[in-house]
Amino acid sequence: MQAYAVEMKGITKRFKGLVANNRVDFRLAKGSIHGLLGENGAGKTTLMNILFGLYQPEEGQILINGVETVMNNPTQAMNLGIGMVHQHFMLVRPMTVVENIMLGLPSKRGIFLDKGSVEASLIELSEKYNLKVNPKAQIRQLSVGEQQRVEILSVLYRGADILILDEPTAVLTPQETKELFKILKLMRDDGKSIILITHKLEEILEIADEVTVLRDGCQAGGEKITDATTKSELTNRMVGREVALSFAARPACTGETRLVVEGVTLKDAHKLPVLNGIDFTIRAGEIVGLAGVDGNGQKELCEVLTGLSPLTSGRIQLDGQLLNGKKPIEYIREGIAHIPEDRHKTGLAMGFDITTNLIIKEYNSPRFSRAGLLNFKAIYANAQRLLHEYRIKASGLAAKARELSGGNQQKIILAREISSSPRVIIANQPTRGLDIGASMYVREKLLEQREKGVSILLISADLEEILQISDRIAVIYEGQIKGILENKNVSIEKIGMLMAGVESGAQAVC
Repeated sequence: MQAYAVEMKGITKRFKGLVANNRVDFRLAKGSIHGLLGENGAGKTTLMNILFGLYQPEEGQILINGVETVMNNPTQAMNLGIGMVHQHFMLVRPMTVVENIMLGLPSKRGIFLDKGSVEASLIELSEKYNLKVNPKAQIRQLSVGEQQRVEILSVLYRGADILILDEPTAVLTPQETKELFKILKLMRDDGKSIILITHKLEEILEIADEVTVLRDGCQAGGEKITDATTKSELTNRMVGREVALSFAARPACTGETRLVVEGVTLKDAHKLPVLNGIDFTIRAGEIVGLAGVDGNGQKELCEVLTGLSPLTSGRIQLDGQLLNGKKPIEYIREGIAHIPEDRHKTGLAMGFDITTNLIIKEYNSPRFSRAGLLNFKAIYANAQRLLHEYRIKASGLAAKARELSGGNQQKIILAREISSSPRVIIANQPTRGLDIGASMYVREKLLEQREKGVSILLISADLEEILQISDRIAVIYEGQIKGILENKNVSIEKIGMLMAGVESGAQAVC
């Protein structure tokens, strides 16, 4: 009989009537890496938060090493050898690695701190699992990858034999991801049992021994990973239908240079640069993908290019016309469309209906108003046409934006921005939170605009997405463009080095 580190049987969890997990079964074999796969909102993190004691289920059983357990809180979970590394790190930045790991733990020296003993233990663990990190360094001095190692060291120091990692590669460069996988394999070979929460198919195929797939809170399959397991098979289980995972090759259709960004600098409230001398161009009919670990200036660059933040210095030109100093409404009138990162806070008025959201940026344009009065006939005709063209699923035009799924909310934004006949589209994380089918739909729409001569800046944390549809790839690190590469047999390793701030002699192509 196979030994299980974790068994979860018939787990059900509800939030205000919404079923997040519906009678889910999950088994983690001892000494294995188990992938928990599913789209955003499928219930993966909720299930693991139940295992870690952050939530309590309405129904179901949890067995740890064969013993039934009621997991009331994280302290109980940690005492049973369960550690969780969250997607957003729980570290105190001004404190050192040792101090962070000591937080909340009793000292062996009573009222006196025991830094020396803790540091020695951390060095031993670091060497055992190749978790290279300086115990005396402050967290704010460490890279994102090093901070993640501190989180892993912390749970190992507390005696964890079962580790839960929530989307651990979301903030890592390709090189850091490879290093993490080496570490996880070392830990597995030492008898640790690991749960990897992810929505990335290639990660499951690369490192997992087994996989459990969740879809809409329900279990949609589970199996051992073999050489015969395919991305298409896993995709079908994730979304419940066949999904094309690639696009046919399309010819280059670039024209004259349209958008020029030159020497753009932006300082924050503390007078510190968040953008530092940004230079790039986008031609008509071209998609430039902006790759980089989240938090390196992508959000700020997007705001500058749409007029939401006034730049400190530099210039932005559209077809030779200077945009500096213009208001956001003037950027809109000049033909700059914006697909924002946060569709709830920035992209949509969630309490407004579909019809209103589709005209909200052009309600006073000649298309939808006459002599200062709204032309409701034109407004409703526009909404009906876009609802059909973009296959937006809703109960009707009066449906509120908040009542729609994430994919349909994103379709409203796409329909609104594209129907304005833009010259430039700034697409910031346009597929974040969408299932694979909806993501492919969004990318197809961007490619259609490219073929019509629109210039597109695709800002994405998903390197696979950037590689799939970009003509050129710019890499941003700490508010600077480290290189711009043609997307022809481009080296993932080179992109990863640039994402980490290592220029490695890369030739910038502007």
